[in-house]
Amino acid sequence: MDKEYEDLIEVFASTTDSEDMKKLFEEMLTPSERKALLLRWNLMKDLYKGLPQREIASSYGISLCKITRGSKILKQKDSYCRKILSDRFDDHLRL
Repeated sequence: MDKEYEDLIEVFASTTDSEDMKKLFEEMLTPSERKALLLRWNLMKDLYKGLPQREIASSYGISLCKITRGSKILKQKDSYCRKILSDRFDDHLRL
């Protein structure tokens, strides 16, 4: 599976146009899979912005368990998600 996984990662990494990426997601992922991915991204953003976990859980109608994983990821010093969120949001806060 590692070889196939790496191949898929290369496909995503080489897709630089947002419209092409949108089409790729729409073709490869079901609407519920896209919704789950979007939920994960939104809760990661909310965690990064400092919203309380209980507020996030209530807002999305999900359990705290779903949020715990995202919280643990953002606490890791080498977290790529944290780097992406920092790049997106910290620059906007400095303006």
